[in-house]
Amino acid sequence: MAKVIVTAAITGGIHTPSMSPYLPITPEQIAEQAIEAYEAGAAVVHIHIRNPETGQPSSDMNLFGEILTRIKTKCNLIVCTTTGGGLGMPTEERLKVVPTFKPELASFNAGSINFGLFDLPERMKIREWKYPWEKQYLQMTEDFIFPNTFKSLQEFARAFAESNTKPELEVYDVGMINNLLYLVRKGFLKKPLYLQFVMGIMGAIPPSVENLVFLHETASRTFGDDFVWSVCAAGRFQLPMCTAALTMGGNVRVGLEDSLYAGKGVLAKSNAEQVEKIIRIAQELDIDIATPDEARQILGLKGLDKVGY
Repeated sequence: MAKVIVTAAITGGIHTPSMSPYLPITPEQIAEQAIEAYEAGAAVVHIHIRNPETGQPSSDMNLFGEILTRIKTKCNLIVCTTTGGGLGMPTEERLKVVPTFKPELASFNAGSINFGLFDLPERMKIREWKYPWEKQYLQMTEDFIFPNTFKSLQEFARAFAESNTKPELEVYDVGMINNLLYLVRKGFLKKPLYLQFVMGIMGAIPPSVENLVFLHETASRTFGDDFVWSVCAAGRFQLPMCTAALTMGGNVRVGLEDSLYAGKGVLAKSNAEQVEKIIRIAQELDIDIATPDEARQILGLKGLDKVGY
């Protein structure tokens, strides 16, 4: 079995500061947790940025640059920058990190979905909010579509190609595989692809082993052997779905973007804690973990010396 790439999604744009005191907010906290994830064995970190005063998702390129530079000066991590940003951000704000910093890897959302977070306040039983924006941000998703139209998919693909940035193709549901096939046939994307199956978002495919097998088999029928794949899953399904992916030969993503917990009812104190746990599971299965440079070779990345930061 090939070595497995472990990604840590450090902060995301879903969870809010009132949900966990351990969610990194400032550039220093985000970079520090990324470096700790590297020390725990992650080869890739997925980076969102936040307003350091309020914790609200942000698209400030100065903050992005600070985080990227802090990470690069300390280790050779692969940084996968977000182009999802925060919910409700305009498309052009989400994309500008790619031409600005020309990262090795960036997320590329493969289609539009209803992206529902409006039930989180009730499910998490949050009674007091640290910041006024939090509850409103979550509740507005009852009437929200995360837009990734064919027009914007083509615009994103052009920007990625011009920056020589590898797209990490976020597949929230099986129909998005057809979207990607269209982009491949029209020359907007080139194989081999890097697919990430994102499971458990309200409005997208539910997290189950059967659905993961369905996604993988559909991708295999569509692209043959010309893809590498990973899986991430929301909340309590994070470790079960990642473990299933390990047994199927896939790569895995953990991190506080996807789940705030290290176990049942126990908040994770860091991203590194989740990285350590999935690596322990992989080692029990006799699976070797890829270093950042081995992951670069697996994914066909341009190298850290060719980024724009």
